[in-house]
Order: sequence, then C-alpha cells, then structure tokens
Amino acid sequence: MICRPALFVLAMGALLSGPAALAASPCPAPAEVSQGHLLGMWHAEFEGLPRGATVLMEKHGEDEGRVSGMINRNGERSQLAGELDDGEFMMEESADGVHISGVWIGEVAPGSCGRVIRGTWQEEKDPPRPYPFVLRKM
Repeated sequence: MICRPALFVLAMGALLSGPAALAASPCPAPAEVSQGHLLGMWHAEFEGLPRGATVLMEKHGEDEGRVSGMINRNGERSQLAGELDDGEFMMEESADGVHISGVWIGEVAPGSCGRVIRGTWQEEKDPPRPYPFVLRKM
C-alpha cells in the first residue's frame, strides 16, 4: 500500500513531467503526418490575394482517413474535402456543395511537425490562376 505523501509525490511528478514529455515527443516527418494531425483550425494565407482565410478540418463522415470541413474568407464560406498521403496534401473546395470551385495541392513542410502545409491553390475559373498558399495550424 502506498501512503498518501508518496502518492502525492508520484502524482506531482507525473503532472510536472507531462508537458516536458509532450515537448520531448518526436516530431513526425512529413511522410509520417496523418489525418489526426490535420484535424482542427488552420489559418490560410495566399500569395497575391489581399486576404487570408480560416479553415476547419474534421474527420470525413463517410471516408475514413480523409478530412472534410469549411473555409471562411471574411464571411464567404465553402465546403472542403481532402486527404494526406505520404506528406502530400490534396483538397477540393466547393462554394455550392456540388461543384468544385477550387483545388489545393501541397506538401507538409519539413520540420513543421505537421503544422505547416505549403502548396498551390487554384480557383476553378477560366483561365485558372494558381496562388501559392501556406496553411498554419492554429
């Protein structure tokens, strides 16, 4: 039986080492980043466009391993669906929920621990124009 002071010391040790243990956890290489790393809020910046956007990625309801979500550009919202394969990021955007209005192609940035994705976003217009983007996990 462990006495209360010893139990307290063990509990405090676990609490104090918790954040340090998390900070010391290995940073995944781009090829090791998975769907779980994508989940949550992101900030998108586009080179050549005046405003950024907020992106929410969640587990896809029908396709395990993929993500779905929303992008908000100053109140203009579009639906998203995408995936990550061996560090390569691909996502489709739909303003009306039916037709593809934009395509995201990128890669997880080395050394970012899955928290930065860089690539090109292209709006489906004629003629299409690609814009470099950076997604940063919030």
